[in-house]
Amino acid sequence: MSKVWFITGCSTGFGRELATYVIAKGYKAVVAARKVSDVQDIVAGHEGSALAVTLDVTQPEQIKDAVAKAVEHFGTIDVLVNNAGIGYFAAIEESEEAAVRNMFEINVFGLAHVTQAVLPIMRKQRSGHIVNIASIGGLVGFPAVGFYNATKFAVDGLSESLSKETAPLGIKVTIVAPSGFRTDWAGRSAQNSAIVIEDYAATAGANKNSIRGYSGNQPGDPKRAAQAIVQAVESENPPLRLLLGEAALKGARNKLEVLKKDFDTWEAVTVGADFPKD
Repeated sequence: MSKVWFITGCSTGFGRELATYVIAKGYKAVVAARKVSDVQDIVAGHEGSALAVTLDVTQPEQIKDAVAKAVEHFGTIDVLVNNAGIGYFAAIEESEEAAVRNMFEINVFGLAHVTQAVLPIMRKQRSGHIVNIASIGGLVGFPAVGFYNATKFAVDGLSESLSKETAPLGIKVTIVAPSGFRTDWAGRSAQNSAIVIEDYAATAGANKNSIRGYSGNQPGDPKRAAQAIVQAVESENPPLRLLLGEAALKGARNKLEVLKKDFDTWEAVTVGADFPKD
C-alpha cells in the first residue's frame, strides 16, 4: 500500500469518502480542498500517511504548489483523482454565461490543468493511474443540465484521448460515470439560473425540480462508490469507463440502443456521403 493518491475536491461527497477510504486501507493520500480546514479531520491521526493541501483547481499557482508539496512530502504521485466539480441547473436558453463559464473552468479546465501538472511525474516513472470523475451526464444528455452535460461530455472525450496517448507510457485512465448519489451535488453545490422561461417548465423545469427534490435520497451510496473506485484502480485491467449506480447502467444501455437505431436506420445515407468507390 505504498502508492500515493492525489484527490481533489475532498471537502464533501465522493472526494471526502474516497480520501477517507484510501487512508483507512493504508494508502498514502494528498487530500486537496479549496479550504484546507474542511479536510483537517480526514488527515487527523494519519499525519504520516496523509497530507492536506489547499487547492482551487481554477488557480494555476495553487495547482503547481499542491503538486510540489505532494512530491516533496511523499516523493511521487501514483493515482490522480480529478473529483472537484460543480453543477448548474437551467435550460440552455435560460443559462447565464458567467455561471456556465465558471463551471467549465472548474469541471473541464481545472481537471485538465491538474492532469497536465501531474503527467510529467507519471511519465518519468512510467506508471500511474488518472481517475476522472465524470457523470452518466457525460454519456447521456438531460434537460435542465445541458451545460453541465457539456462539461462532462468534454471530460469523457478528453479522458478517452488521454488514455490512448498515455497507455504506451504505463499510465492508465478511468472515467467514472455515476448516476444519482447522496452527495451535495444537487444541494448547495449546484446553482440555479435566475432566468426562468415558462415554455421549458415541462422539460427542464420538471427535471430540475425532480433532481432537487430527491437530493439526499438518491439511491447511490458514496461510501460504496469509493470502494468501487479503489477496486477499479487496484485491478490489473481497469475499465476505461466505470459506471456507478443502477440508473447509470440503465441510462448507458438505453443510449447504446438509441445510437444503434440511428446508425442502422441511416446507414445508407451515412455511407453515401463518401466519394463513390471505383
